[in-house]
Amino acid sequence: MTPQFATPGTTPRRTVIRAAALAASAAMVVVGVQAGTASAAAEREAGATAVPQSASQRAADIQAAQAGADTAAQEIGLDGKEKLIVRDVIKDADGTVHTRYERTYEGLPVLGGDLVVHKAKGGKLKGVSKATSAKITVPSTDAAVAAGTAKKDALAASAAADNTKAAAQSQRKVIWAATGKPALAYETVVNGLQADGTPSELHVVTDAATGKKLYEYEAVETGAGTSMYSGSVTLGTTPNGSTFDLADSGRGGHKTYDLNGGSSGTGTLFNDADDVWGDGTAANRQTAAVDAHYGAAMTWDFYKNELGRNGIANDGKAAYSRVHYGTAYVNAFWSDSCFCMTYGDGIGNTHPLTALDVAGHEMSHGLTSRTANLRYSGESGGLNEATSDIFGTSVEFFANNSSDIGDYLIGEEIDINGDGSPLRYMDQPSKDGRSADYWSKRVGRLDVHYSSGPANHFFYLLAEGSGTKTINGVTYNSPTSGNVTVTGIGRTAAYKIWYKALSTYMTSTTGYSGARTATLQAATDLYGANSTQYQAVATAWTAINVK
Repeated sequence: MTPQFATPGTTPRRTVIRAAALAASAAMVVVGVQAGTASAAAEREAGATAVPQSASQRAADIQAAQAGADTAAQEIGLDGKEKLIVRDVIKDADGTVHTRYERTYEGLPVLGGDLVVHKAKGGKLKGVSKATSAKITVPSTDAAVAAGTAKKDALAASAAADNTKAAAQSQRKVIWAATGKPALAYETVVNGLQADGTPSELHVVTDAATGKKLYEYEAVETGAGTSMYSGSVTLGTTPNGSTFDLADSGRGGHKTYDLNGGSSGTGTLFNDADDVWGDGTAANRQTAAVDAHYGAAMTWDFYKNELGRNGIANDGKAAYSRVHYGTAYVNAFWSDSCFCMTYGDGIGNTHPLTALDVAGHEMSHGLTSRTANLRYSGESGGLNEATSDIFGTSVEFFANNSSDIGDYLIGEEIDINGDGSPLRYMDQPSKDGRSADYWSKRVGRLDVHYSSGPANHFFYLLAEGSGTKTINGVTYNSPTSGNVTVTGIGRTAAYKIWYKALSTYMTSTTGYSGARTATLQAATDLYGANSTQYQAVATAWTAINVK
């Protein structure tokens, strides 16, 4: 059999069925929220939940906030040399408004200067979440180090990271405020290729007074998961004359392209004569596109139905997907520069990395960049990766797809390790041999895919609780620091708290301590400071040694 796909706007509705590449059978487990007074908790949650916005409403809110940005800067005590640039406006049902800003100093972007202003209904200031508490000031905005010197050093940093085909694409003068004392600096972006063929977009920040490298991070955010395992699915396609394009007009116009082994551009938009796509095998080029397109659709639906978000950027516009990147490329990645997801075909070009949790993971990197913009290095980078694992996993459960059952295993089908083991484990991250179960001072020095471990562990504990349990046929045994006992509150409450924290309280520099504060505030907003959910959040952080 072949999969069923629907074509929005056509009559009659066309459906076709594709056989699953793999089959699995297990009933979904419904986890209830454990709250003291259900009606009171529901009322509070409703009041603190973000109100869905149309693209035009969001644009109008941002425009209005920008018109009042100077007044807001004065209200929160910024220096006259500082200006605020609105990135996002979120309105809660109870009238609270959260306005996210970037900051400039004498016209220069302040990296690590982002902040969120929280105002109650009526305009009273409730508080400010800042990426830095330091006063933004520098002795001069004239650089002592030549721009060319900073560019040369950035190219050297790219070479040291084993990148190839490196070329400096852009450079700008900035104020660096994410770590230490604010300093005049250059931000140089170097493009190239990472060792495994992933594109590189390395950002290098150089002190403009001393020439010292202050920071670097890789902006192309990678991840891995299952592929070809979504079974019989429905896709949004668009008529094109007598043929059909893989373009989903019902979800912001998301399109899926065939790179055909290339590594740049968009490639060719998938088109089919009869609206019957793929056959469940890697040999059919459409199969990877089916899974990528379906994964993007489920992620869009999860954001909209569960989080009240209208697409990645909350503006009603879709990203796009590219499949068949390179040759035997064993990864997938999100890039802000193209606002797109890209998938390789895996080992031997037989395991495309195009499944549900992969799509959710990659699109959620885009979500993070449009909200807290957690920098992809150190603890904030680990939280960035964990956010993608958290929402990728949540999308997998949300889809309720019998061929790819929801679980807390990352990359469980693709067999990258060659022994059938998952790429990552949320219940006990250290089972992969590299990730940390608990927070410690060394966590920030790990690769971001492994410093994500404590946050993944936190989410699992918050949703499901500690100890041994079997969910959808998978047995988990989640340990805790100090043998703390954690009682789960259910996935829905857990991901709503994480999203609320990410979208309204976290900033670009948030680390584990800041994430604890942000999620406790989110739990307070949604369920109350004395709620079961609030106490569970506090206990789950203690259980991973964040106190």
